[in-house]
Amino acid sequence: METSQQTILLSAKELTCIREERILFDQLSFDIHAGDIVQIEGPNGAGKTSLLRILAGLSRPYSGNVLYLNEDINHARDEFNADLLYLGHLPGVKSELTAEENLRFNLQISGYTQFETTPILAQVNLTGFEEALTGHLSAGQHRRTALARLWHTNCKIWIVDEPFTAIDKKGVEELEQLFLEHANNGGCVIMTTHQDMSIITDQRLRKIRLDYQFL
Repeated sequence: METSQQTILLSAKELTCIREERILFDQLSFDIHAGDIVQIEGPNGAGKTSLLRILAGLSRPYSGNVLYLNEDINHARDEFNADLLYLGHLPGVKSELTAEENLRFNLQISGYTQFETTPILAQVNLTGFEEALTGHLSAGQHRRTALARLWHTNCKIWIVDEPFTAIDKKGVEELEQLFLEHANNGGCVIMTTHQDMSIITDQRLRKIRLDYQFL
């Protein structure tokens, strides 16, 4: 019987992605277990974001499929979406809303009804900026507004594209610590990043490298 740390949460099965006459990746297969922290790496244009979007079910591969708990994500869409938190490269916050309103909106559309926004925003160092329009905030504050929902979620699968962009060193360390805690509690994190990490070591980090070729 599998323990939570052995459970395969997500599987890529022979994924092929072609964009503008380039094979970004071909017949790519791997498993993501509970407890995994996985970094997708490769040169710019190698398909890192494309792979994350395919894993999240937001894009379709040229061929192959993605499994959630050994079932095709297209056949288990509701269950998969309920267990997935995806954050793209762009912050995805509404500039005409405050930081508090953005967080409330994101949590409510994810199905959460019982939460206090103030302590969540405090986790991402936005105390005092709760009522500020995000259009008036810095790039780092935009990013922290988007990331705040990570501190209030039951989703096991986190897929995050460049989460450390515009975040200072202290913020990166706090986010790394959150990723470690999430993995240690039976979740998984799949991410891209160009930044060096100090808490998540190479011994803990799994890396999947992408390279492309011309057709």
